[in-house]
Amino acid sequence: MTARALMLQGTGSDVGKSVLTAALCRIAKRRGYSVAPFKPQNMSNNAAACPSGGEIGRAQALQALACGLDPYTDFNPILLKPETDRRAQLVVHGKAVTAMDADHYMAHRGDLMGHVMESFDRLTAAHDLVIVEGAGSPSEINLRERDIANMGFARRAGVPVCLIGDINKGGVIASLVGTKSVLDPDDAAMIAGFLINKFRGDPALFHEGMKAIESRTGWPCFGIIPWLEATAHLPAEDAITLETPAARSGGHLKIAAPMLSRMANFDDADPLKQEPGVDFHWVPPGRPIPRDSDVIILFGTKSTLGDLAFLRAQGWDHDIIAHARAGGRALGICGGYQMLGRRIIDPDGIDGAPGEAAGLGLLNIETWMTSDKRVSPVTGRCTTSQAPVSGYEIHTGQTAGPDTARCVFTLEGQPDGARSADGHVEGTYLHGAFTGDAFRQAWLERSGGHADPSLSYETAVDQALDRLADGVEAATNIDALLDSAQPPGWTPA
Repeated sequence: MTARALMLQGTGSDVGKSVLTAALCRIAKRRGYSVAPFKPQNMSNNAAACPSGGEIGRAQALQALACGLDPYTDFNPILLKPETDRRAQLVVHGKAVTAMDADHYMAHRGDLMGHVMESFDRLTAAHDLVIVEGAGSPSEINLRERDIANMGFARRAGVPVCLIGDINKGGVIASLVGTKSVLDPDDAAMIAGFLINKFRGDPALFHEGMKAIESRTGWPCFGIIPWLEATAHLPAEDAITLETPAARSGGHLKIAAPMLSRMANFDDADPLKQEPGVDFHWVPPGRPIPRDSDVIILFGTKSTLGDLAFLRAQGWDHDIIAHARAGGRALGICGGYQMLGRRIIDPDGIDGAPGEAAGLGLLNIETWMTSDKRVSPVTGRCTTSQAPVSGYEIHTGQTAGPDTARCVFTLEGQPDGARSADGHVEGTYLHGAFTGDAFRQAWLERSGGHADPSLSYETAVDQALDRLADGVEAATNIDALLDSAQPPGWTPA
């Protein structure tokens, strides 16, 4: 069978491209296709370690799961990990290459198209179908020159596009029709049709709106997809999902997590949020950490020194220290672990701007940032409960000090993390530990809470992918949508 490909682009960010890519991947897999996801360029600090080495965006790792595949660097050949508002680390084929400011990247990103096509060609040689996810929106025509993420890729690779509009945002007719009006005609010709996403209510009420879009664009509608509950049970993809924190659940164990400015791999929280006995609460900037919190978790960050300064600017350092002194529990993961120590030293600016700073002093450790970046899946055990754990490490820095003698895990036979003498403050470099049901249950019990013994997190995610696929399949002309995929090199008639 000749390989085919289809690209999902959006009228803007957060219209559901990643989730719908995962849904199409699962639908295609259930229909017997060998299918793979692909995102030419991603900008995210939420990354996943690949078993064969390297890192990719977490969204592509979820899409790989929908395909029944392990994460692989070809699924996301270019990854940008923001360190500041104007500077990001560039990861190519899973390996960190350099850090550069936005102006430099925009001027030279076209040079990366060869790496993008190299990965895409390997995927189309190995699979029947490749579902491609765009980034941002093709209507940002000021970014069209040297584009590798949207129409620049679609035209170069010869891949038809399905355009997604988010009706929940409002103005979906204008966003789809407006996209057609600003696109170069040759770019617009690549669009095979459109989808309306996140519809609430009776789709029949939008029939005239759909017809208006079709008549003004010449594109057929592949479907009107409702707001699907299954998305709430999938791993968080992007920091934009945290901008409006969910209401507290009322669970017995209250866990608070400050929303750091460069927070990374915050999907570590997702298994905890699924526990009915846990009241998990993101704390946005400008608000104090609730005093009645039982546990405070500091998640990872792309810039430890930068986010340590951000944390102090919010006054959260006082909240965390007071919480610990009162006997409360605290957990730091990766960059959060480093912040809990006595000092962080980064003379060469490996993890952001050069410098050093005192940490929160709740663990007797120090961290030196080094140029070696560890990216690796790992397995091991919790030293307290002996529960098995598996996950991954993505970090720079070497951490040492007396409290590391009380390690939190043994990973691949080596000690990891540190624990305070009273056991109430812990830190680790391990991401993904809470996906392990036995460890999560033991940790919650030790923290004063209770786990749902019937909850299997990995099973719940897989079932959510199936429910997502069911909902998308029911709401779309899925045969026409999949038939719009074409062999690479396709050009519109």
